Amino acid sequence: MTLSASDISIADAALTSVAEEMGEALGRTAYSPNIKERRDHSCGVFNAAGEMVAQAAHIPVHLGAMPAAVRQVLDLAPFAPGDVLALNDPFLGGTHLPDLTTIAPVFAEGVPHAPGDQPIAFVATRAHHADIGGMAPGSMPVATELLQEGLVVPPIRLVDAGRPNEAAIALIVRNSRAPEERRGDLRAQLAATALGARRLEALASRFGVEGLRERFDALLDHGERVIRAVISEIPDGRYEFEDMLEIPWALPEGYAGWTPLHAVIHLTLTVEGDTMHFDFTGTSPETDRASLNAVAAVTRSACYYTVRCLAGRDAPANEGCYRPVSFTLPERSLVAAGPPRAVSAGNVETSQRIVDVALGALAQALPERIPAASQGTMNNITIGGYDSARGRPYAYYETIAGGAGGGPTRDGRSGVHTHMTNTMNTPVEALPLAYPFTVERYELRRGTGGAGWHSGGDGLVREYRFHDRATVTIVSERRASGPWALHGAAPGRPGRNTVIRADGASEDLGARAQVEVGPGDRVRIETPGGGGWGRRRRRGAPTPPTNPVP
Repeated sequence: MTLSASDISIADAALTSVAEEMGEALGRTAYSPNIKERRDHSCGVFNAAGEMVAQAAHIPVHLGAMPAAVRQVLDLAPFAPGDVLALNDPFLGGTHLPDLTTIAPVFAEGVPHAPGDQPIAFVATRAHHADIGGMAPGSMPVATELLQEGLVVPPIRLVDAGRPNEAAIALIVRNSRAPEERRGDLRAQLAATALGARRLEALASRFGVEGLRERFDALLDHGERVIRAVISEIPDGRYEFEDMLEIPWALPEGYAGWTPLHAVIHLTLTVEGDTMHFDFTGTSPETDRASLNAVAAVTRSACYYTVRCLAGRDAPANEGCYRPVSFTLPERSLVAAGPPRAVSAGNVETSQRIVDVALGALAQALPERIPAASQGTMNNITIGGYDSARGRPYAYYETIAGGAGGGPTRDGRSGVHTHMTNTMNTPVEALPLAYPFTVERYELRRGTGGAGWHSGGDGLVREYRFHDRATVTIVSERRASGPWALHGAAPGRPGRNTVIRADGASEDLGARAQVEVGPGDRVRIETPGGGGWGRRRRRGAPTPPTNPVP
């Protein structure tokens, strides 16, 4: 049966709505502000082979890597209705340890099920838990190996035919500094996963099992056609670009006066007809400093995101879009690390730099369509300790927005999350209700976007004041040099991290640090501005023509 364009559109909307409803349920029922307020979670729908056929508009770094996790749990077959699988191991389909994934097989509603029957589909959630153990609160320490970052969960059955595996759940909860919060967030994920399975069962009843499979195949084929058409518009050629990551020489707690050791991410992008190849040969080896190693699934996710951005808003978002894209990922490099390397910053920081180098290469092929570099970091901060007023331990995590790069048709936006993160901010009003600290300053960092025909967006200033002792970990980038500009504009200003003691003394913390604070101490995060685009226009000069950005 050949499906019409309207049939494909209806199927896409129906399956996307399943993922969106899962996300709403997860966000509304979660306990932690990181999931409830920031919406640091993602949901998707997959066919029986583990290919993503629909996703919600959630976190790009989650979604592009999630199919690897779904395919990893296929080894746990046979499945039964009511099963839920879970994992967070970055080397077995995860991204970094705080991102816990739950996956449920889906069977046809009302159809008798026999042991060994194959599911017709899968649904999955991925959520960033604010603490899952490790050497520092928040489970994103400045680590040298994976086990320092927290509890590693290989693919396991978290729910077996509808019966929760209480031992596995207790193990996860017991390894968190905020056990009740972990239990609540985990229950929210299980509820969202079960909801997605029910909704997909209903669609199987509506379309029929074979009809649903035909729609899966049609959506994947449609996604492939759209992206092949997009790539075919790019001039054939080889386009090279490289950018740096900032790695400190040493890792003392609360170090000041840091000296960065730059590590290179090098990309040769080859466009040939309707195919695109990402070759990262020349990238620096994996490192035992600063957790900046990215696993291969994260690297692919960043590249998929970049390609998908070329397609426009109406293009489908499924794994068929990635069929024309291939990779060369050097083993044991920053973009394809292996165990036992630490990877928490690779997920949040190196993924951003991979997007930067991909856009930099594309800017050579499409100079009138690609914007300058955005802030290039997620500005991660984790805070944890014992809340003496409430009589309980706690762990908190958030990322902080910055400036977007200027583009060919407009200035970059200020104070926004860019590229591989797609979260909201945590409202400052919510923090003192749950934690022993407050946000004293939260404002745009004026003048930090690079000047140009279209200026980069400004970064932010977010300053925390502590009312109890705490451990603060900062994982960031773009502190030594700012985001790059295009066509003669100025780069964005780099960010800065500072601790200001109660007595007024201050220390520059560099890009990554772990520091102990006490009552009256403050930590100030100043995020980078985006790069500018084009030379600044002389007064009276005409506006140059540009191609519209899709």
